[in-house]
Amino acid sequence: MSVTFQNIQEAANRIAGHVIQSPCPRSIPLSEATGLNVFCKLEYMQRTGSFKERGARNALLTLPAKQKKRGVIAASAGNHALGLAYHGRLLGIPVTVVMPCFAPLTKVANCRRLGATVVLHGSNLAEAQAQAGEIAADKSLRYVNGYDDPAIIAGQGTLGLEIAAQVSDVDAVIVPIGGAGLVAGLALALKQLKPNTRIIGVEPERAASFTAAQAAGRPVPVEVQPTLADGLAVSQVGENAFAIARNLVDKTLLVGEHEIALAILRLLELEKAVVEGAGAAPLAACLAGLVPELKGKNVVLPLCGGNIDTPILGRVLERGLASDGRLCRFTATISDRPGGLARFAGLIAEAGGSIIEIAHDRAFASDDINTVSVHCVVETRDAEHVASIRQRLDKEGFHVSAQGASPTLHRVR
Repeated sequence: MSVTFQNIQEAANRIAGHVIQSPCPRSIPLSEATGLNVFCKLEYMQRTGSFKERGARNALLTLPAKQKKRGVIAASAGNHALGLAYHGRLLGIPVTVVMPCFAPLTKVANCRRLGATVVLHGSNLAEAQAQAGEIAADKSLRYVNGYDDPAIIAGQGTLGLEIAAQVSDVDAVIVPIGGAGLVAGLALALKQLKPNTRIIGVEPERAASFTAAQAAGRPVPVEVQPTLADGLAVSQVGENAFAIARNLVDKTLLVGEHEIALAILRLLELEKAVVEGAGAAPLAACLAGLVPELKGKNVVLPLCGGNIDTPILGRVLERGLASDGRLCRFTATISDRPGGLARFAGLIAEAGGSIIEIAHDRAFASDDINTVSVHCVVETRDAEHVASIRQRLDKEGFHVSAQGASPTLHRVR
């Protein structure tokens, strides 16, 4: 079944008043950081923290009356499940969700709190989908695909209608791609209203299913590795979604884990926004310099979700700080005699660094019994500051071998 622009308009009328029309303000700090004229579509402000509510509400409202009584089932890593659970409760429609065992604990707990029946199964979304299909057949539940159901795609397309109304002179929208339902609906709406708007898709390098589909000319399975953008970790894009998006997406980009971590950090620091990896992927592409052709252009970044586990957020921020040159790990071989450690720490302090972790390693030090290996994490200002600390240590007899954001230091005299 195809999706039309009229379907998106009907979905907008159907969900009006029940799903937030999220703001899309211009971001001065992100514009300065990227060189683009950035507008952020704040979808993390939805009740359940993501854009998925749009498609979920639309899909539930289009069910036949008998099916509404029986209920629906879905497989989701979190946001689609949350959207269905929330709106299912509001509409009195039973919802069962099958979530992969790696699904963030926050999303699992919230789904249960919203009244959904949660089944944890499988190590990836494909295994969860297979289990959901079996349960659907056994209990006569309607399976609602989180990115390929036509009603879902139409609902997600309402995001495009809002962007067109909020940013009248939009030049490009950079859209995160998982199963491709969002980019399909959004692109269909925007290309109808503003044909010259560029639609740029972005995927994590560790889950590049849309890129693979473009190369093959059809959806194909890919190996998905763990990624900070867990909401985009889909092994194969949807058939319907790809059929719509393949001719509407102007460019597809891949971003790495360091870029995603840095984007999450930048959003927290500059926009005061907690955004999950999937939602931060568009900014990651901008910060990585992957869209130089958009310099000075009006670019919308849909910040699609804010559901990230607090412990994971802490680890992600540390990675972001390391990528930004603001955390640096040193390993040094120093004298084990009195004053050796004090001298080493003093040099780092004099150079403006702050040691936040330090550990001795005597068992695996060099052959010289009078030396000890010291591992420490140092807080720095930026990459230039790391370089200045290295230079200071070089002057004092330490040899510094850079290994990305984690230089290794060895005493040479």
